[in-house]
Amino acid sequence: MSCSKIFSGDLPELIYEIIEYFQNDYSTLHSCILVNKLWCRSAIPLLWENPFSIPTGNYNFIEIYLHYLNDDLKSKLNEYKIIGPLLTTNTLFNYPSFIRYLNIRKINSSIEMWLKADDINLNMDLVFEFINFINMSLIKLFIENEVNLHTLELEIYYNPCIEDILDIILQNPNFISNNIRNLKLSSNESDDSLIKYRVKKIINSNQNLKKSILQGMNNLVEVFERLNVLESVHIIYCYSLDGFIQQIIKLTKPFKLKSLFLRIMGLQIESLELLLQKSGNYLENFGYYNDLSSDQQLLQLINYCKNIRSFYLDSRIKDDIISLIFSLIENIKQNLNYLSINLSNYEDNEYSNIKSILQNLGQTLPSKLEYLSLVLRIKANDIEIFLKNSQDNFFNKLVIENKKQEDDNYIDILPYIKEYVMKKRRVKYLAIKNTLIRGCVKREVDLFDLKDEVKEFKLHNIKVLSYIRLSIDIYRFFNEIDELFNCYKY
Repeated sequence: MSCSKIFSGDLPELIYEIIEYFQNDYSTLHSCILVNKLWCRSAIPLLWENPFSIPTGNYNFIEIYLHYLNDDLKSKLNEYKIIGPLLTTNTLFNYPSFIRYLNIRKINSSIEMWLKADDINLNMDLVFEFINFINMSLIKLFIENEVNLHTLELEIYYNPCIEDILDIILQNPNFISNNIRNLKLSSNESDDSLIKYRVKKIINSNQNLKKSILQGMNNLVEVFERLNVLESVHIIYCYSLDGFIQQIIKLTKPFKLKSLFLRIMGLQIESLELLLQKSGNYLENFGYYNDLSSDQQLLQLINYCKNIRSFYLDSRIKDDIISLIFSLIENIKQNLNYLSINLSNYEDNEYSNIKSILQNLGQTLPSKLEYLSLVLRIKANDIEIFLKNSQDNFFNKLVIENKKQEDDNYIDILPYIKEYVMKKRRVKYLAIKNTLIRGCVKREVDLFDLKDEVKEFKLHNIKVLSYIRLSIDIYRFFNEIDELFNCYKY
C-alpha cells in the first residue's frame, strides 16, 4: 500500500502518516523540520498542537503568538514598554491555527515561565495585570483564528481571570462547539455559582461532546440529558455524590461512566449500588481512597462491574476484606491491565493482612499486566513467596515502594527481584524504592541511584527508572495512559 502511494504521487500524505507516529517525540519532530520543506510542513502542526504542554523549558512560542495579535492588542501591549524588541517579525506558518489541545491553567503558568526565562521584570503591581492581559489576548487570538480545538481543560480554581475567559468563550460559541470532543472540568465546591453557571452554558452549547472528566463539579446532570453523542464520563473526587447519583439514575439516556475514583466520606452504599446498576457495564477505571471498613463497596463492584481494566486501592484493610479483594481481581482479570495497591497505612497488628495479600496475589493476577504497583511494608521472605507464585506473569512496568521500619541503606528485597524477575526477564521497566518515615525524618533509597545495579538489570534488557518517573497516580493515569486525551500530557 505504501509503495502504491509513492508511485501514485501521494508522497506528502505518506510522509505525514509516518511523522504522525512521532506525535509526542518532540526532539524527533524538531529533527524532521530540518530535512526539507515537505517534512517541515508535516511536522510543524504536530509541534504546535499543544505547545503549552511540551516539557522542553522553552517558552519562546509565547513571543511568536504575540506577533499575531491584532493592532489594538499590540498597541496595548506596547504600553508595557518591555515587549517590543522580543516580538518575532517574520513567521513561516500561521502557528496559532494549529492548536488542538488547550489547558487554560497552563497558559497562565507558561506566561509566568516565559517572563522568568527572558528576565522580563515588571513592577509587582503590574505582574498580575500583565499576565492576565497576555492570557486573554491568547484566548482571543485562538478564537479569531477559528482553531479546530479538540480538547479543552477548564481548571477553575487556578486562574484569576477565569470569569473573563468563560465569558469570551460564551460570546464565541463556535470556538468549542464545532469540533471539541473532550472536556475536563475541575472546580472546588466553594467556587462561585455564577462561574459554574457559565460552565454549564458552555457544555450546553456543545452537543458534540464525546468525553467529559469531572472533578469537583456537581449538579450537571441536566446537561448530560441534552448531549447527543457523549461516549464517556470520568468522575474524579467529586463531592456530595449521593445527590448527584440520585439525579443520574433518572436520566433517560445511558450514563456511560468510564472512570470512578472515590475519596468520599459517608457515601451511602445504596447510592453506589444504584450508580453501578446503571453504569457498571461501562466502568473501566476504578479507584478507592479511604478506610475500607465495609465489604459492601467491593461486593457492588463484583456484582456489577465486569470490564474494569484499571483498579487503584489506597486504603486500610480489615481481615474480612482480603478475600473480597482477590474475588474482585479474579472477577476482572480478563480485562485488568493496571493494578495499584497501596496498603502502607496500617498498624503493626495488621501486618498479617499484608503477608496474606502478598502470598495470594501472585496466584490471582492475570498472566500479563501493563502496570503493577505495590506500596506496602514488605518483608523480604514475603516478596519471595509473591514472586514464586507469579513466575508465569509478565509485567511491562513493575513499581514497588517498601515502607520500611528499619533505617536500611540497601534494598533488602533486591536479591529476590534478581532471582525471580531479572534472570527470567519478566519486566520491561522497573522501579523500586525503600522509604523510611519516622517523625520528621524521611529517608529514601531508590534503585535508580544504584548505578552498578542498574547496569546489571540492563544486561538482562530491563530498564530501571526512578520511582517518581515510573509510579502513576490518578492524575498521571489520565495524563499518560488513558487515550482520553490522545495520549497528550498536560
